[in-house]
Amino acid sequence: MSSPTPTSPPASSDPDPQLPEAFHYTPNEEKYVLQADALRHRQLRSALLYGSSRYWRRRQQVWPAVIGGLILVALICGVIALIGAFGRQQEVNEERGWGNTTRQQMIQSPLTDVSPFP
Repeated sequence: MSSPTPTSPPASSDPDPQLPEAFHYTPNEEKYVLQADALRHRQLRSALLYGSSRYWRRRQQVWPAVIGGLILVALICGVIALIGAFGRQQEVNEERGWGNTTRQQMIQSPLTDVSPFP
């Protein structure tokens, strides 16, 4: 069997094969340039509206959780402060003698004059 003889490469239809593909003639090139310009404008407008991050939709979902967490932390701090203030007031009342012992004395002997001050 005989091997086929090498032939010359097929002639390309490009007038200048040394040019890169990006510089070859493109039909309707003005249409593509206008579409690329419109795309660039849309990208810039969305970057201004939503920030330059490509994950703006995920970040939008995080903000309600952050705000809810801050509200929850504020409520917990408020409850802790309220409990602490109530405890301190109870201590002050006991020091002044206005605690439960005074109430019990008033219930047991309502007719006698009980003074909270010694």
